[in-house]
Amino acid sequence: MAREDAQEPVVGENLDRLNQNLARIEDLSKRLVAALSARKPGDAGLSGPGQDLYLKAGMAMWQEMLTNPAKLMEQQVQYWGQALTHYAEVQKELAQGHLVLQEEDDLPSDKRFSNPLWKTHPYFNFIKRQYLTSAQAMQKAVDELEGLTPRDKKRVEFFASQIIDLFSPTNYLATNPDALEKAVETEGESLVKGLENLVRDLEARHGEILPTLADPTAFHVGENLATAKGSVVFRNAMMELIQYAPTTETVHQTPLLIFPPWINRFYILDLKPQNSLIQWIVDQGYTLFVVSWKNPDASYADTGFETYIEDGYLKAIDTVCEITGETQINAVGYCVAGTTLALTLALKAKRGQSRVKSATFFTTLTDFIDQGEFTPFLDDDFVAAIERQVEETGYLDSYYMSKTFSYLRAKDLVYGPAVRSYMMGEAPPAFDLLFWNGDSTNLPGKMTVQYLRGLCQKNGFAGDGFDLMGEKLHVSDVTLPICAIACETDHIAAWKDSFRGIVQMGSRDKTFILSESGHIAGIVNPPSKKKYGHWRGPEAIGTPALWKEAAAYHEGSWWPFWDGWLSARSGEKVPARTPGTKEFPVLASAPGTYVREKVEG
Repeated sequence: MAREDAQEPVVGENLDRLNQNLARIEDLSKRLVAALSARKPGDAGLSGPGQDLYLKAGMAMWQEMLTNPAKLMEQQVQYWGQALTHYAEVQKELAQGHLVLQEEDDLPSDKRFSNPLWKTHPYFNFIKRQYLTSAQAMQKAVDELEGLTPRDKKRVEFFASQIIDLFSPTNYLATNPDALEKAVETEGESLVKGLENLVRDLEARHGEILPTLADPTAFHVGENLATAKGSVVFRNAMMELIQYAPTTETVHQTPLLIFPPWINRFYILDLKPQNSLIQWIVDQGYTLFVVSWKNPDASYADTGFETYIEDGYLKAIDTVCEITGETQINAVGYCVAGTTLALTLALKAKRGQSRVKSATFFTTLTDFIDQGEFTPFLDDDFVAAIERQVEETGYLDSYYMSKTFSYLRAKDLVYGPAVRSYMMGEAPPAFDLLFWNGDSTNLPGKMTVQYLRGLCQKNGFAGDGFDLMGEKLHVSDVTLPICAIACETDHIAAWKDSFRGIVQMGSRDKTFILSESGHIAGIVNPPSKKKYGHWRGPEAIGTPALWKEAAAYHEGSWWPFWDGWLSARSGEKVPARTPGTKEFPVLASAPGTYVREKVEG
């Protein structure tokens, strides 16, 4: 058979391609140095106050080891024994000339090590086993630490998890078979593209590294995201109020008003028509209004909860009543906007006002006695560094919040994307949820400190009271009918913590729903997907464990059940309302103008 010379690699062409890639690397290296030199000194996040966090955690762990050296030696001997055993096994395989392991390991599966070479090749298998052994040894050492306060223990646990994730062999080219194979296959092209991606991210973030999670060119707000039909019918310095166009001939008499969190854009509730909660609510026959918050800049330095409540919540409630001619509305608050809705309802109760008929809370915390995974970020040293940052700039840059949330799930939101982008040279995916996740907003300086000091650290709302607008507010002041939805695997607002706050509310009509999945997927869970189920049952009283034991599991989305709960509190049907009135004319088409605003730091 004739040899197919045309399919053989051409050395000259490959050499030219390699030289071209080397030239590109030289140019990119200059840009890399320039981007790193633009890094702002004293940045917050996991640098700045994050450095103090690591230092304190390391010192606490070291102090404990010094006070109990016997335990340290016992742990080290166990670790050394496992490491030497693995080394001897690999040496035996190589001495016998085996380039493939005769028996595959039985280590737990980990998607980072999905390449078959991690199981079959002696070199990669040895590296993986040594890493997992080291990780297990560190976790065991942390678990068995004694003499630490619960806060210090959580700090050390976070510190250890960051070290474990950082030193995964998949994060480094020489010990990542996927990246090495691709580099060989592409004559280094994948590494050059990866360097281009790294330089792009560094230049976009002033020298800070945080991988771009989604293709920034794949989505355009108002075109293929946030497409529900509606109009901006009111605007002030804090928010735009959007009224959505009806899709039914009649609607419930009582309008519905949603307050989304101002940490991200409101269109998480309107990503695409098939998973849009906004569109689904309209289709069920409600007159729906949604607040789109202003992205604050330095001029909002003195904006606190008082302004959010006065010019946001109270103004939006009054405006909806004026537009619809109704005396009451139903309200929804999501995450921090749910916390602030509860503050608003407590304030209105103190003042004897009753313009809200019922309230729904999505993944909302009102009792911060247990701060969960955020504990390391709520100690005085870290919060003090945030205070210094906002005093200097007037606001907390969205980058720092994004980085904090990302490092809570570092494997999935930092290192995994970094490997694919920087070592494999892959373009970020066209994923709407990740695009929204990267479209974050700033936080005003005063509000940031109020939240961290008054609510998170002092737990004022569920404790001795939260002083606001001339009143001392307590969660028990919320007395109207409420429905709360929490999410089983939520790492931002843990469901048991959410439940604890709902229990303390003064309402006699408290419905609690526990959705499967996390902070976003558990809420944005349309019935058509038939993906995540939920628990519902008795009134929200007692402990989370007892409530869940008594609750019944239901397959599918909680949306239809909530619709039944809400419709029972939304009055009779009336003719559908078109957006705006003579007094409140249409100012712009949905999704409005504020949602598109960017603020450069």
